[in-house]
Formats: sequence, structure tokens, C-alpha cells
Amino acid sequence: MKLLMLFPEFTRTFWSYDDILCFVGKKAAFTPAGLLQIAGALPESWDMRLVDLSVHRLTDKDIKWADLVFASAMKTQEDSLRKVLLKCEKFGKRVALGGPILQMGCEKFPSVSHFFLGEAEDTLPEFLKDLEKNEAKKIYTSSTFPSLANSKPSRWDLVDLENYSAPIVQIGRGCCYKCTFCDVCVINGRVPRFRPESVILAELDSLFATGYRGSVLFADDNIIGNKKRAKTILYKLAVWQIEHGYPFRFTGEFDITLADDFELMELTVRAGFRKIFLGLETFNKESLIECGKLQNVRGPDGSSRNMASCVWKMQEQGLVPMSGFIVGFDADNPESFDTEMIAGIREAGIVIAMPGVLQAPQGSKLYKMREQEGRLLTQASGNNTDWEPNFVPKMPLGRLEQGYKNIVQTIYDPKEYYKTICKFLEHYQPVKLSSRKLSLNNLKIFARAILWIGLLGGPRVSYYFWKSLRKVLACKKTGAFADVVDAQIRGVHFRKVAKGIGK
Repeated sequence: MKLLMLFPEFTRTFWSYDDILCFVGKKAAFTPAGLLQIAGALPESWDMRLVDLSVHRLTDKDIKWADLVFASAMKTQEDSLRKVLLKCEKFGKRVALGGPILQMGCEKFPSVSHFFLGEAEDTLPEFLKDLEKNEAKKIYTSSTFPSLANSKPSRWDLVDLENYSAPIVQIGRGCCYKCTFCDVCVINGRVPRFRPESVILAELDSLFATGYRGSVLFADDNIIGNKKRAKTILYKLAVWQIEHGYPFRFTGEFDITLADDFELMELTVRAGFRKIFLGLETFNKESLIECGKLQNVRGPDGSSRNMASCVWKMQEQGLVPMSGFIVGFDADNPESFDTEMIAGIREAGIVIAMPGVLQAPQGSKLYKMREQEGRLLTQASGNNTDWEPNFVPKMPLGRLEQGYKNIVQTIYDPKEYYKTICKFLEHYQPVKLSSRKLSLNNLKIFARAILWIGLLGGPRVSYYFWKSLRKVLACKKTGAFADVVDAQIRGVHFRKVAKGIGK
């Protein structure tokens, strides 16, 4: 069997990091994780090729070669996916499609031969059995959340890791919380499930064997959804990192309760995590209550939680919290929601902040609520830079648009961004776990930052770039130097994304 695996291009969003790639010398931000995991579960006798359209151009020769095509996509890859499907249809190739994009409905993709609804651990084995008998069905679905006990390591040999800023690994799936705007509990369940620790470490072993060194993203819904299990895994990751000389810098998604457990924070740092993504969402407590984000409202003793102080605790341990933020809740105050968001991000020192307008994805509790209220307009776009909600907001739409644009244009303004960096440096205590020297690639990234931001960025951008570097030295926190350079590079991307919002 000759299998062609296709991963479409993404629409430009905060997460696409298009404008950062030129600084780091990469073609794409992240590896196509789902396809690489699926490849590890397919028969070894199959001849497989993977084409990531963010990295390579898809040719007619690629399609003609294949007996079967596998594609996986998210909503923000729809435009690229449709072009891919047209090419496959032209050459009469069977296509099997999976991924979150199928929440739109299978009927949206009439040329697809086979659909995978649910997780591959359930659907793929059945498909392979039917395929062998030449009796493959149109739709393969699973109504359960399968065990990950038989999970296999990713096939790193199918991609050139030099093209990516970070390969993706997964510890587990599922999130224990019930945020109304989130569809994770519908897609992956509320009970966290974990891949075997032996598989996780084997995946890191195989990644290490490729010669890759650098950032690795753990694409989990919430790494600490089960804290007891998380501590065990983080400890084993720490041991692995020590044994291998800390070759990887991990990034992953956590929740704010990390700040309540010093041991957990310490293990997170020892495991090699630096940047951690938090779903802070908003500094308006009424809006947090509205969306069911109660862990952000109350501390472990039931007292009112100060999210900024929680972020400071993490920064003091050597972590760099980043976060998504949301506006457009019914409880948002039209008079001040934007200024409160700007002040909150600055006060917390969140240098990597990605605000978006509230949307209701299909399957989420919010979707059902808005549908019952008669306020639902269309499907969610899945794009966190889409300023228009997919339902009728309580706030006047014009004010919501105006406020959102004010947020993104202000927090990424060079002067405001500098203030946030200063607040970050006030609490951040960098931790050095490895004696590894700067790589040639690190030096190239710094040189590009000096040229493109420090010299050619324009008067205001360049001024605050150099001022932020001087601030690091004045604080005597040289270990934070790379973090500030990284923030300034991301600032370039964020400003360009913000400039295009609403156009």
C-alpha cells in the first residue's frame, strides 16, 4: 500500500506564527502531530510519504504515486484542504479524512471516500481490517473515549525536523473542567487519559536520535488535569532530561491551579518546561463565572483568586506563562472591557498574550445555549483573530469590534509591550538547568532580531527593542535575555496580525 499523508496549510492566526518563522529559519511552526501518530500505528509494510503544505508544494506526481490518501485538518485549514481534495478528485484517488474539521459535517466534503469521526485508536483498526477485505466503509466513528494504552510513538522519519520550530508530542487527552465555550470535553472527554509513560519516553528517545535539539510542544488539553499522574510523568521527564543533558525545552498547556502547588511547579521546571500556556481568558470575574471558568475565580481555600499574583508565582519559579484571552461575554462591561483587559495583561506581565472574540464552537455548551436563545448565527470560524462572533452578542457589535481592536493594537504597541516586559522582568527568576552553550542557530536568530527589529524595525520599534534589552541588563537577569529577545520577535508577528484584523 502506497499511502500519501497530507496536511493542509493554516489560515493566518496568532498561532500560525508566520512572521516568526523567518527569524528562526523555519518553514512551519509545528509538526503535523496527528498524522505522525497515526503513521506509527499503520502496518510497517506500507510505503508512506507525508506532505505538509506549509513546508512543501503538493505535486501531481505525489498524488499519482499514491494508492490511498490520508488527510487531517482543523477548521483554519479548510481553504487549503478543499484545494487538496480537488487535486485528489482529479486523479481519482480515494481520500480518508479525519480531524476537528469534521465537526462541520461529512456532507461538506462530498469527494471524500472515508471519514474518521472520533479518535484513531478506535476507528483506525476497524478501517484497516475492512480495507484488507476490500470492504472499507464510508464512515468510521467512535462514541467512546478509548484507552491510550496501545498508543505508538510518532514516525519522525516522515518529516524533516529542520523545517519546524517545534515538534509536537502528546502526554494525554481530556480536560476535567467544563468551560462553556470549549469543545474539548466533547471531543476528548472530561476524564484525562494518558499515553503509557514508556511510549512518551520512547518518542523522546526517537526524537533525540534524529539529532534534533530545541523546543518541543506537548499538545495536551491540560497537562495537570490529573495532578497525581502529572507529578509522576513530570518526574520521569525530569529524569530523562537530566540523563540526556536537557536537549529539549518543553511548552505545554496548564491551568492556573499550578500556582497552588509548589511541588508541581518545581517538577514542571525540572522537567524542562519554560513556556506554559494558561487559559486566563478574562480579568472580569463575572465573565469567568458566566463561562464556568471557576478555577480562575476561586483559590483552593475558596477565597477570591488574584490571577496576576498566580502568574507572578509561576514567573518566580522560572516559568514564562502565556495566555489566550476572550472578550464578548454577556457580562463584559461595554464601557471598560477593553481597558480592563489591557491593564490586566500589563499587570500580570503576560508578554505572549493572544486575545480573541468569543465564539461558540459546535458541541460546546455555549453553542447549545446560544441556539436555544435564538442567538446563533453560523458555525464558529476557529480563527482566534476573527473579530466577529458566530452569535448575536449582548454588547453592540460595533462596540465589541472597536474594543477588540483597541486591545490588540494597544498591547502590541512598542511602548505598551515594553511596559509588559518590564512587569515580567520584575517577577521572573530565570532558571539554568543545562550548561549547553549557545548554538549557531541561536546566534543567527539574535543577529536577525538586531537587524530586522533593532535597526530596520522603525524608530519606535527599534527604540523599545534596545530599551528592553538594556532593562534586562539593568535588572541583572542575564538569564532572561533570550526570553526578552523571543518576546520582541513574537511582538513583530503579533503587531502584523493585529494590523490585519477586521480587514
